[in-house]
Amino acid sequence: MKWFSRWEFFALASAFFAGLTAFLGKMGVMNVNSNLATFIRTVVVMAMTACILSWRHQWQWPQGVAAKAWVFLVLSGIATGLSWICYWRAMSLGPVSKVASIDKLSVAFAIILGVLFLGENLTWQVALGAGLIIAGAVLIVFL
Repeated sequence: MKWFSRWEFFALASAFFAGLTAFLGKMGVMNVNSNLATFIRTVVVMAMTACILSWRHQWQWPQGVAAKAWVFLVLSGIATGLSWICYWRAMSLGPVSKVASIDKLSVAFAIILGVLFLGENLTWQVALGAGLIIAGAVLIVFL
């Protein structure tokens, strides 16, 4: 049996890079307006994504993307932008350990939304894991 499937590898890499992002971002946002910091980071992300699309020959005309996908991608982009703006403002004001902990409550929100709107199963393991994430955030932030 493999230790990690492909999605698990990328999910773990995402978690690592998110942690690194919080640390490096906190260092960068100390003397920079948080909105300007978000803009700089966004430009870098766009450039990286363009390079990956070019390297993998995955560019396509936007007309090839279905209207429903456009709607959800635009809404996701708005949510991402709002999340980043709020995250980096919080990071400029608070300690990285507490801000990052509260931010990871996004896992619990994602689980709830997945169950309510995508029909995903809420197993006892998923519920317990979400509960532990919530408990961990409360423990780190408030106690």
